[in-house]
Amino acid sequence: MKVCAAQFRPIAGDFATNRAKHLELIELAVNQRADVLFFPELSLTGFEPRLADSLAIDIDDHRLDLFQECSDNHNLIIGVGMPIIAGSDVYIGMVWFASGEVRRLYAKQQLHPDEHPYFVQGHEQLLLERQGFKLTPAICYESLQMDHADDAAALSSDIYLASVAKPVGGLAKAMKHYPIVARRHNMFVIMANCVGPSDDFLSVGQSATWNVRGELLAQIDAESEGMVVLDTHSGSASVKKLANQAMHSTGA
Repeated sequence: MKVCAAQFRPIAGDFATNRAKHLELIELAVNQRADVLFFPELSLTGFEPRLADSLAIDIDDHRLDLFQECSDNHNLIIGVGMPIIAGSDVYIGMVWFASGEVRRLYAKQQLHPDEHPYFVQGHEQLLLERQGFKLTPAICYESLQMDHADDAAALSSDIYLASVAKPVGGLAKAMKHYPIVARRHNMFVIMANCVGPSDDFLSVGQSATWNVRGELLAQIDAESEGMVVLDTHSGSASVKKLANQAMHSTGA
């Protein structure tokens, strides 16, 4: 099975432009014969908490229909980040699309203190399945809390999907934490980070993946748009960049 973590530079609050970039990355993933593709935290709007209330949409919003079409056409599981509104609550959401299935929401369960003025926490872990593998989404801050990974392991998760928006300091913590998660729970870990301005900081990319021994398999650089591709069957990984950048691949 091939799992892809997308990395790109979102434009703050610009849903249409960001969606177009998502479609480019979906095409790249399809060319890699991917089974699963997921994006960074709040990928369709950028990580902009102060804008979340005005940008939030219902999970059934028709502007997301294109992702269902892509999923159906290519038998690809796709996870995109978006502020999702339910009643009076706004979640840091990931909307998941699978071929022929109803879209599903994963809402970030553990919020960073800075996020509490803008969002409410989710209360249920989502578990995805593909080719006999179980995959668990995690969103940024909670993905650095070991109890979240422990809960994923309790669900017999094989692959931990960390969707983040991290600056230099957060990335340094991630690079230490995720290998421990992988070794502790004997599961693959793959991280999708964005690049460029996010709220009041700069996200620094360097999306990456680790094997079940906690060994770094592949990592993209701090500026490029593209993806990390994890092949669970071979235990290898590669980096692929969008066509307007130099195509590049590294194996492990």
